Amino acid sequence: MTLTMAAVSYRYAGAQVNALRNINLSVEPGRVVGLVGANGSGKSTLCLCAVGLAPNAVGGVMEGSVRIDGLETSKTPIYQLAQHAGILFQEAQTQITSGAPTVWEEICFGPRNLSLPADEVIERTWTAIESLRLTDIVGRDPARLSGGQAQLVALAAVLALGPRYLVLDEPTSQLDPLGTRLVGETLARAARETGVGVLIAEHKTDLLARLCDEVAVINGGTIVTRGTAADVLSDPSLHQWGVAPPADVALRQAVVAAGLTWRGEWP
Repeated sequence: MTLTMAAVSYRYAGAQVNALRNINLSVEPGRVVGLVGANGSGKSTLCLCAVGLAPNAVGGVMEGSVRIDGLETSKTPIYQLAQHAGILFQEAQTQITSGAPTVWEEICFGPRNLSLPADEVIERTWTAIESLRLTDIVGRDPARLSGGQAQLVALAAVLALGPRYLVLDEPTSQLDPLGTRLVGETLARAARETGVGVLIAEHKTDLLARLCDEVAVINGGTIVTRGTAADVLSDPSLHQWGVAPPADVALRQAVVAAGLTWRGEWP
């Protein structure tokens, strides 16, 4: 079973041109696939299509097929799709509810609405909290969190739903290096231990280099290359697609460009 996008093109309502063109992409359970591209290249739109929010909720016109474990997203209710694929947006506040008085209740909101047994709701909630090291703030008001804390709480709420696939749209944009590393470690562990498949759109290629099995580059709404993380993130064409390579790749390229010999280690 996979999350599969086959020949997907998508145009927003009222737009004259497609935001996505002929996208072919798949995410298998236990695998982490990275998505990179310049601002406006189509990363966020692809994420919306991958979980069925576009066109089901956003509107517009989609051609091609998106299937999540065999479910055709265009023919499946969003509430049903949400139990298979969870999404985290760049702005965490868009996913923080206004009614939960504490972080703990915010994170357990989703599992409770799945009508799960109380013991399972509690277990899922604490597992998500501990994986993101949020124990110290479980009693806090979600409205009084920093941007980074809110992002981690929103991610925990998605994890607590227990989806088979996670689609993350720049989940570390508001996090410092420590928070970024924590999210990366958590996602890698989730893929390894629970078999969740992850699609992560990110600008931070250093994170993707450590985290991803595969990386795809999107440019102008089209995937221009895809392969192993090592191969794609060292591609000399990254700059022309508006993507900065990881720090070690940039250093190696600078050394070689200066006519020096790269020995594969820091000076």
